[in-house]
Amino acid sequence: MKVILLTDVKKVGKKDAILEVSDGYANNYLIKNKLAVPFTKRSKEVLDKEIDERETLENQKIAEYNTIKKQLENKTLNFKVKTGEQDKVFGKISSKQIADELKKQGFNIDKKCLDLNYDIASLGIHEVTITLHKQVSFKIKINVCK
Repeated sequence: MKVILLTDVKKVGKKDAILEVSDGYANNYLIKNKLAVPFTKRSKEVLDKEIDERETLENQKIAEYNTIKKQLENKTLNFKVKTGEQDKVFGKISSKQIADELKKQGFNIDKKCLDLNYDIASLGIHEVTITLHKQVSFKIKINVCK
């Protein structure tokens, strides 16, 4: 029996996959637990429509992220920190602080999107990579001064 998976099923297949499985497995497990629907002309049309809608939403998100990228790409964020002897910085600049500063400037970027390869704990200019989507990533500069 041919079925269309509604969710990822371990050792069977991914969501939206069209599979040929035994009748008993399809009826008694997949369809009964709402993990799949029987493959028909109508269910195929619904699947194609859903995939098109998801692609459209994904493209809209990517376009939105690209506009944010253009606005932030060559921007420098300034952080004033307290320093001790020989210009040693007390503490470090965290991804939360960077996200808060971006929020103050009107960009709602989650701190999980910031890729800090190392702790920013020294004076000077540092680069931070922001990954908004797997297709949209860019670098901003962080200026740490006293």
